[in-house]
Amino acid sequence: MNTYRPMMARTAEKPFNDSDWVFEVKWDGIRAIAYVGEEVSLKTRNDKELVTKFPELRELSELASDVVLDGEIIILTDGLPDFQAVASRNQSSKLLDIQSLATTRPANYIVFDILEADGESLIDRALHERIDILKTRLKQGRHVVRSEPIKEYGTEYYEAAVQKNLEGIIAKRRDSTYQPGTRSPDWLKIKQVKTCDCVVFGYTPGSGAREKTFGALLLGLYDEGEPVYVGRVGTGFRDQDLNDILSKLEPLKISTPWFSEQDIPPGSTWVEPRLVAQVGYQEITQDQRLRAPRFQGLRDDKPALLCSINQIKPQRLDEYYDKRNFTETTEPAGGSMMGTGNSYVVQKHDATRLHYDLRLERDGVMVSWAVPKGIPEESGDRRLAIQTEAHPLEYSGFEGSIPRGQYGAGSVEIWDRGFYVPVKWLDDKIEFVLAGERIKGRYELVRFEKAGDKEWLLLKKK
Repeated sequence: MNTYRPMMARTAEKPFNDSDWVFEVKWDGIRAIAYVGEEVSLKTRNDKELVTKFPELRELSELASDVVLDGEIIILTDGLPDFQAVASRNQSSKLLDIQSLATTRPANYIVFDILEADGESLIDRALHERIDILKTRLKQGRHVVRSEPIKEYGTEYYEAAVQKNLEGIIAKRRDSTYQPGTRSPDWLKIKQVKTCDCVVFGYTPGSGAREKTFGALLLGLYDEGEPVYVGRVGTGFRDQDLNDILSKLEPLKISTPWFSEQDIPPGSTWVEPRLVAQVGYQEITQDQRLRAPRFQGLRDDKPALLCSINQIKPQRLDEYYDKRNFTETTEPAGGSMMGTGNSYVVQKHDATRLHYDLRLERDGVMVSWAVPKGIPEESGDRRLAIQTEAHPLEYSGFEGSIPRGQYGAGSVEIWDRGFYVPVKWLDDKIEFVLAGERIKGRYELVRFEKAGDKEWLLLKKK
């Protein structure tokens, strides 16, 4: 069997009706390519094996043979996809726990595409042909379900999905081919809910059934090291969540308030900013508040200081997409990961001319500069840095060879990476502290206006 990278969708602002398109539910789970032969393999976008985490999905071997499928692994709670549950299953490492959860909280694999059958690749066939083939090659089982797309009526389908509290829908052009590794305009995601990792700075008093716990969590994000209030979340909690979260917050109580906004209820309790909550929301208001927030779970894997306000600022990757053909290059198309807000990477890029690419995460992308002579490591050293197009967050982990004929052709390897602390970010000057594996210290980028619009000076400060 061939191996495949998943095709991905671009974002559309609103639903639409069109007879040339089909529409299906956007499931909130883990994307996985299934290879069903003598054995079953389920691979993530990062090529990690999942079948050991979700052994119940080995039933694929009873439902299909010699096929490659594309789908989403989900776990339902009260009839709705529960990302926290599927993420927790994916992190399980103890065999007994995995076997127990496979019985008590089983996963489902929602299959929406077929990429190969009997050794023949199907990716160049139209989507409507692949859907017909999928129906003949895959039976449905206890844990494996075929997606059933509907034709033309995307607006009504989206409204129905929203009423059922689903994340949104995916729109797909009926005659589109499958484009591995590409974020294609032939697939569009139309979401009701976005997500953000927020820091818990406090909580409001509870009343009624919540009198002994709390009413809502007070949320903030960091903007160049300073906390910014982004609202409060009081929905999405299960009874067990309320007690568990309160037990974590009580030892963190402090007397000094973090924020003074008028909509914060009197009597609220402030805490040390240690807990990170994943919060779903519809959009960002003009005063940078989360609209219609809903608690989705705590994140124990992310430091609070890395929850940057850049998560809720718009992305800008059009120039990156325009310069690349993702059917040729293995560079990431983006959209498969959430950022920390403060990561950075330096990549050694042996292209037409050897240089080093400095990339700082900001506004949901990697803002990038090409530094011909490398990153200065001695105080006072200055290097020319040429600003290039913003790259997706996934590029911070990219290593490999960009093929000849493609933009930036040559080898790319990670030279250094870590996180940075922004001190100042202005239109003509950026000051930051790097904490990486090879380089550490205070740096400054200054726009070099005499040389041109894209030229900057990069220097290491004392």
